[in-house]
Amino acid sequence: MPHARISILDMLLDETIAAIATPTGEGGIGVVRISGRTALIVAGEIFRPASGIPVAGLPTHTAHYGFALDSVSEEHIDDGVLVVFRNPRSYTGEDTVEISCHGGTVVMRRLLESALRAGARLAEPGEFTKWAFLNGRIDLAQAEAVLDIIRARTDEALRVARRQFNGVLSTRIRMLREELIGIMARIESSIDFPDDVAEMEPEKLVELIRDATTHLAGLLETSERGRVYREGISAAITGRPNVGKSSLMNALLRDSRAIVTPIPGTTRDTIEESLSIQGIPITTIDTAGLRETEDQVEKIGVDRARKVIDEADLVLMVIDAQDGFTLEDEKLLSDLIGRKMIVVVNKTDLVTESDADALAGTVNQWLMDKGSETPQVVVTAAPSNAGIEALENAVAQTVLVGGISSVDGAIVSNVRHRNALERAHTALAQALFTARSGMAADFIAIDLRTAIDSIGLVTGETVSDDVIDRIFSDFCIGK
Repeated sequence: MPHARISILDMLLDETIAAIATPTGEGGIGVVRISGRTALIVAGEIFRPASGIPVAGLPTHTAHYGFALDSVSEEHIDDGVLVVFRNPRSYTGEDTVEISCHGGTVVMRRLLESALRAGARLAEPGEFTKWAFLNGRIDLAQAEAVLDIIRARTDEALRVARRQFNGVLSTRIRMLREELIGIMARIESSIDFPDDVAEMEPEKLVELIRDATTHLAGLLETSERGRVYREGISAAITGRPNVGKSSLMNALLRDSRAIVTPIPGTTRDTIEESLSIQGIPITTIDTAGLRETEDQVEKIGVDRARKVIDEADLVLMVIDAQDGFTLEDEKLLSDLIGRKMIVVVNKTDLVTESDADALAGTVNQWLMDKGSETPQVVVTAAPSNAGIEALENAVAQTVLVGGISSVDGAIVSNVRHRNALERAHTALAQALFTARSGMAADFIAIDLRTAIDSIGLVTGETVSDDVIDRIFSDFCIGK
């Protein structure tokens, strides 16, 4: 742990922090968390165990029924349960107490105020987790995973966050960093003690750096998949009026969210809904039909639709199977070439199967002629959910680089991590070039040091205090 971080920890050791750890509002249970050197003393001022044993004498990892009190008047606030976690076997690495009472707004406010009057101070956002990091209970990547667990919107996103919290990514990062440190140590030893330590064979040095570069590249390849699971994507449903965009959205949602009529221009504003497709969090946006119109209200809807399409991560372009592949469809598709896009040939229940397949083939060939290497064209009949599963598969294959697979290994899901690893990869590529060119070991050592420091940013070995503060400021108070 860097010296600067030790000094920060020393200052924190004399403090005790407290916060409400459960959401604001009414609930069956609310929790006030207290942590620090005097946590047991503070808790003893505001809680009386029914057993009569003072809080300071309670053993670690035990729960005790009792009464929460006002620390000044000793008025009975509520019945509750106090749980003790003594250092170092606590979340923060400091003595920690959690008091659970009825989850009312007034109860929680009075209990927290009582703790603050008894000597604690209000915790800053993420400060409990920050202490866990500073005390070495978790590394920085694991700390960031805590926030990802809280914010996970799908089972797969939760699975990614849990594996990161359990140290799957950190283990890979540390192994890679240790490999580079070993190479660096060998180079520096041969420079500092040339009579005692022989220079590494050039071929061996190139091999070691190349292997490390390959391992790092493998991690980076998971970053787009990780970003999708962590942050989700936006998918805009677009097309001409009355091609079945709203019906398609309802089919994806398995609910009648958007109004559906045979009248063109029914949808005049964007409609947003959240859903999960194969573990991918998706904000799907139904847009107004794109056409030239003199209706001022519809025109506003069309303008908003174009803006949504421009900003979307994925576009679902809907074509009416009855109308065929019109010139208007071609114009709209031309504007989408180069984007992540799936063409949905809808209303296929109103034409023959052979006509639907022929239309899909025509659109597919048109896309290939325009330069699309792997066009995605799916046929659907939204009201009966026909083809919806195929559409979901196409969405997952389009947004997940490398196709669909379960999350069973280390995966980079955080933009900060990806940026750090990209810098490390650039430095390793330069070190590999330098080594292959037969240049002096000093130059190789410079690039290796840059790579080592960049990799250390992920788990926190080389991160600055400003970055740490910025990371934890995104957390909620009480975590």
